[in-house]
Amino acid sequence: MSPPLSEQAKGVGDEPLGLYVHVPFCASTCDFCAFYQTQPTAETVSGFLDGVEAEAALVDWPRPVTTVFWGGGTPGLLAPRQIEVLGAGLRKRFRREPQEWTVELAPASVTSERLAAFKAIGVTRVSLGVQSFAPELLDGLGRQHTREQIYRAHERVRAAEFRSVNLDLMFALPGQDEASWLADIDAAVALAPDHLSTYCLTFEEDTALWVKLSQGKVKLDVEREARLYEETWARLAALGFAQYEVSNFSKPGHVCRHNLNTWHMQEWIGLGPSAASQHAGWRGANVSDLAKWREQVARGERLTEDRVAVTPALLAEDALVFGLRMNAGVDLAAWQVRCPEAPWGAVEALADRLVAEGFAERSGSQLRLLNRGRLLADTIGAELMGAFESEGVAR
Repeated sequence: MSPPLSEQAKGVGDEPLGLYVHVPFCASTCDFCAFYQTQPTAETVSGFLDGVEAEAALVDWPRPVTTVFWGGGTPGLLAPRQIEVLGAGLRKRFRREPQEWTVELAPASVTSERLAAFKAIGVTRVSLGVQSFAPELLDGLGRQHTREQIYRAHERVRAAEFRSVNLDLMFALPGQDEASWLADIDAAVALAPDHLSTYCLTFEEDTALWVKLSQGKVKLDVEREARLYEETWARLAALGFAQYEVSNFSKPGHVCRHNLNTWHMQEWIGLGPSAASQHAGWRGANVSDLAKWREQVARGERLTEDRVAVTPALLAEDALVFGLRMNAGVDLAAWQVRCPEAPWGAVEALADRLVAEGFAERSGSQLRLLNRGRLLADTIGAELMGAFESEGVAR
């Protein structure tokens, strides 16, 4: 059973409020990963737990928390007792049960004891970082789990009876052809997940894969990436998974609410080193260093990195960029009301061109990308950002 909340509140505040906790511990660094991480020790983990509690005390919690997401790093490296301590400290801030509570887990760290601790604090959704079922591809990514560990972890997760289970997969990997990618999809679907996330491999600076790319040991193949995107969308649609964002697919009732709220430009609070927030009129991130983060929190400081005021124009720009990644698209009229000073002439001209060229369709004020456009979502997003910058709109 989950511990009782310190305050039960019903009907307090209708706007979603997310909570993201960055658990920065990893046993090793995957070749593709650019997220902040560090090695867990008794001292660093204890300091992290104390730091989250101290940072949470600095936050004005304006209304009940609706969604929670623990990412990393590998939250599953925490011991069961540490999971319970972290969860209990945060639950004091919630006011009522969140609608959804996700935790990211690496297959190698999944144990029945850890899962029981997550279930006890109120976690409802597990996202398992599978990436691939092919041993040679896992080795190429620097992943520290085996295919057998994937199946064992999934069996334990299902036995714990979480409300929703997501599997993370990656494609366009070095050495991966279309047949091996489709085999990964089929292997994942055979486990009957509630949700699938399929990410195209990206080469982030300061990662081992970026070094390999710069040395010519791996190569980009944009045409292959496009084929794999389209193969993925067609295969998962045929298997009963509804796509709701470029990389995300769900069975009915299992979309990730936390991510949807973020993409819709709602507020979220980020705790932990490198965690980002959009809350109380500000957007920013914590420093990506465990020791420096603790020092700043001890001084009453947070969100010291890339801190900017959240203006209507900033929200409108990002709502368009992220909204067009979602299958439902974005309501241009609604954002014109919220931010009349945005460059709507340029936005409307781009929308007309996207429709005319077969990249998008429009129903009233709702603009959504078609598959052709979704393949170019990043490029279209960059054009939208350029429209805001060229008009000199205050962000």
